[in-house]
Amino acid sequence: MIYFVTGATGFIGKRLVAKLLEKKDATVYFLTRDKSPERLDPLYDFWKTNKTRAIPILGDLRQTLLGVSKADQKKLKGNIDHFYHLAAIYDLAAGADEQMAVNVEGTRHTVALADELDVGCFHHVSSIAAAGLFEGIFREDMFEEAENLDHPYFGTKHESEKIVRQELRRPWRIYRPAVVVGDSRTGEMDKIDGPYYFFKVIQKMRKLLPPWMPTIGLEGGRINIVPVDFVVDALAFISHKKGLDQRCFHLTDPHPRRVGDVLNIFARAGHAPEMALRVNAALLGFIPRSIKKTMMALTPVRRIRNAIMKDLGLPEDMMQFVNYPTRFDCKETEKVLAGSGISVPRLEDYAWKLWDYWERRLDPDLFIDRTLKGRVSGKVVLITGGSSGIGKAAAFKIAEAGAITIIVARDMEKINETIAEAAARGLTLIAYSADVSNEEQCAEMITKINAEHGGVDILINNAGRSIRRGIENSFDRFHDFERTMQVNYFGSLRLTMSLLPGMLAKRAGHVINISSIGVLTNAPRFSAYVASKAALDSWTRCAASEFVDRGIEFTTINMPLVKTPMIAPTKLYDHVPTLTPEDAADLIVEAIVHRPARIATRLGIFGQVLHAMAPRVAQIIMNTTYRMFPDSSAAKGLPGSAPALPSADQVAFSQIMRGIHF
Repeated sequence: MIYFVTGATGFIGKRLVAKLLEKKDATVYFLTRDKSPERLDPLYDFWKTNKTRAIPILGDLRQTLLGVSKADQKKLKGNIDHFYHLAAIYDLAAGADEQMAVNVEGTRHTVALADELDVGCFHHVSSIAAAGLFEGIFREDMFEEAENLDHPYFGTKHESEKIVRQELRRPWRIYRPAVVVGDSRTGEMDKIDGPYYFFKVIQKMRKLLPPWMPTIGLEGGRINIVPVDFVVDALAFISHKKGLDQRCFHLTDPHPRRVGDVLNIFARAGHAPEMALRVNAALLGFIPRSIKKTMMALTPVRRIRNAIMKDLGLPEDMMQFVNYPTRFDCKETEKVLAGSGISVPRLEDYAWKLWDYWERRLDPDLFIDRTLKGRVSGKVVLITGGSSGIGKAAAFKIAEAGAITIIVARDMEKINETIAEAAARGLTLIAYSADVSNEEQCAEMITKINAEHGGVDILINNAGRSIRRGIENSFDRFHDFERTMQVNYFGSLRLTMSLLPGMLAKRAGHVINISSIGVLTNAPRFSAYVASKAALDSWTRCAASEFVDRGIEFTTINMPLVKTPMIAPTKLYDHVPTLTPEDAADLIVEAIVHRPARIATRLGIFGQVLHAMAPRVAQIIMNTTYRMFPDSSAAKGLPGSAPALPSADQVAFSQIMRGIHF
């Protein structure tokens, strides 16, 4: 049996060739623009064969008769039993001209070659897109009924089928695969499209929320998904059965699922929260197209939409296909496949394989330099509070990654100890002694930094003051609120606003503010501390809105409770679970590498959601912790008293709410 295949290097074509070569008497000729070993050797490895059975034919889809030489035409004429045409653009985002050249004119050139070679049967691999956005059930014997073909992908798929039906003089068969995903046995896939576009959204939800938390999702039309191994097996089987010429076959799932169900299947596969409440995108269908077009012409609307789509990793045209209106009847295909053992597997049974393969090999983040070194090497990074705790741990990691690392602290003795410890590790730190709450000291330090280092690329506002004291024990201690605000809020602003002009001049910069989980949970007994951090959070959101188009990014880290010298006076914390400074430094590294607007723990986000959705319940929970964990002896004005050991209730509660300030 002798075959000719176009698109043999594509995702489906490569596997079809392997399937055809399973026949011992099979010889496959395949079209290629490049015969170099670098291109062909990997194919032969995949096919487990050599040039004696898989023979390259030099040519190009865009040329007349595919550019196949006269000598090759003479050799092949009358000898090809089955000609498979798979070469095409399967990309919704591709340009109209490119799709017309490849999908339409390429098919015309292919049909002409098939006629010239007098092939036995021509097999055209089309797509369900040939039906356009048909409203209702599209049968296998339907073609002219296709409608809403305005999109170039739909239009060119339909037109290419038309060429086969009207211009080809040889027997033909047409196959319309549904949305093709990876192999149901291995999960293998070669690109991101179709449902894969939503995997990044699901992954982000998993990082933000616990898997048991219900979320709001999207609902739409039915999406027809089939794995590539089904398509290849069905295509190879049907193409060899006699008496099926001049017919079309839908390689589709007879039981397609709605968009929301598909997303939840993949959410379960990725251990992400499921979308319990789904908003049907069809609700927007009543808005006339002219009004939608006018809205999208507005600059704010367009920018917001583009930013959201980019952040979610979705192509621009994706949302218009969510409400896909077409159902595909595949009864004739099922009849042909009856008894062959070939059928569409349930998505639930192999979704986890698709997810696992994507996350390990196709996740776009894997192909971006997401290393700390890639972000900070040669950059100037300033860390306040860098002589101990979180700042010190972060400084060591950042210096090790090749940054020009500057630390700022008040205590020169601690600074010298930190520099010596860094030197013992082979690291270099540059240190300045300054109190961030002192305007003159800050101004003098910034002048030196600008003169000696040309400004700062990344600023980490880490220096902070924390006071753990209930309000009823603070009536005569107003200065606690003033000095906490001076360090945590005004101190951070002094440095940030002094360094922003230099960042604006370079149109590049990153400000990382170390906030607190208490801002999200509204921790009692920390009113002075939380209020100062909340002020910084609010300022940061305002600044981010102003500078988002100027190359300057802001990140807020709602840091959980960390074992640092700042919390050492509260002996209760000796018995509750806390993060280590190294753990906290890892969050700073994450902020530098990924540059998100916010980093927070799941518990912190849950606390914020609870305060927004059920504020009275949140108040009761936090009041319970307030009564359960008393003020320290020092806060009560009894500094000589020995701290009591925590009770069983306190230990249990602190374990459940790890990282929250009590």
